[in-house]
Amino acid sequence: MRYIFGFHAITSRLRQHPESIREILFDAARSDQRVQEFIKLAERNHVVLVTCDHAKLTDIVSTDRHQGVVAKISDVQRPADLDAMLAELTGPVRLLILDGIQDPHNLGACLRVADAFGVHAVIAPKDRAVGLTPAVYKVASGAADTVPYFAVTNLARTMQQLKEHGVWIYGTSEDAELDLTHFPISGSVAWVFGSEQKGMRRLTRECCDQLVRIPMSGGIESLNVSVSAGICLFETHRQQSLA
Repeated sequence: MRYIFGFHAITSRLRQHPESIREILFDAARSDQRVQEFIKLAERNHVVLVTCDHAKLTDIVSTDRHQGVVAKISDVQRPADLDAMLAELTGPVRLLILDGIQDPHNLGACLRVADAFGVHAVIAPKDRAVGLTPAVYKVASGAADTVPYFAVTNLARTMQQLKEHGVWIYGTSEDAELDLTHFPISGSVAWVFGSEQKGMRRLTRECCDQLVRIPMSGGIESLNVSVSAGICLFETHRQQSLA
């Protein structure tokens, strides 16, 4: 059992997987329309509702940014592993690989981007990565329930296995010769992005089939990882929609 918090995250779980919610705790001091509509949705899904005070909710999730709603949940049944998920897909695969993202806000934003552009799964290492924390669920605004997330033991080996499934793996680098706007994207694709401070690890970089540069004309040298992911996934979506 674990907790998620915030209206968007819990509402998404109610709509996608209501059976996984064990109970919802809400701030008894709130009686506004948003809370009333939220309670009605929970009642329609036969979820147990428990009144609570703001301080206790803050203590449960270790932040006061819960908006007055916290849900105790169990894990949703997902494909057993990445191979099982790939075997179920019939068309081109679109994946996002995150090599050691530490900030829950960055991971949450990446999940939202992944959902927006039809990514089938997000893949990350088990170690040296933030994982699906309550803060990630809140920032993701429901995308943590719609995009499968696989934490793997060996990222480089997983990337090699993806290649065996016919997936082309692309990474971004400021010094890459190829420009994203002139880079043809087709078939099954996985985009790789590194950590906030160090970028991709050497072995991860070496496992990429191609490195691509995001063209920039301003004075800054790099973009936030979720922004970079959004740009590359949008271009992938745009090109494949025209194919």
